[in-house]
Amino acid sequence: MPTAEFHSTWTVTSHAPEETAELGKMLGECCAPGTVLALIGNLGAGKTKFVQGLAEGLGVNSLLVNSPTYTLIQEYEGRLSIAHFDVYRLRSAEEFLELGAEEYLHGNGVSLVEWGDRVEGLLPEDRLEVRIEFLTDTERQLGFKSMGKISEELLSGLKSNWLLEDGAPGGGFHE
Repeated sequence: MPTAEFHSTWTVTSHAPEETAELGKMLGECCAPGTVLALIGNLGAGKTKFVQGLAEGLGVNSLLVNSPTYTLIQEYEGRLSIAHFDVYRLRSAEEFLELGAEEYLHGNGVSLVEWGDRVEGLLPEDRLEVRIEFLTDTERQLGFKSMGKISEELLSGLKSNWLLEDGAPGGGFHE
């Protein structure tokens, strides 16, 4: 079980979909092999917009990225391979495993699991949870929680990128 020293949280407010994508891009630039992200939020909260930015940060054209709601998994090649899951339509956690999820989750790429809270028990302990919540029509609150050493380093890198954006603390976002 991860030790408490690797459980950090951080919350940011995005004021527009473009800011949500930019935050994803900053995170993508920090991703290392084996990164697992559990994306949590209501329908339309901005999970896919965040993933589009993250993919761009990994060298993937964001126009190629869409929600895999009906295909269940999309794969993209960039600096690291990306496996983008959407488990919203699955009837059971076992269906997630039938997609070959374990191979991706324990591989050398980046695994993104939309609706990650629905398969939480099947995800690696070391993951970064990203909760996206509605504030207004355009504003979202993004909450990040590291769950281990890899995700702690990822969150630390994201915070550093965020503080350096535009050369000023906050870079247009607000904690």
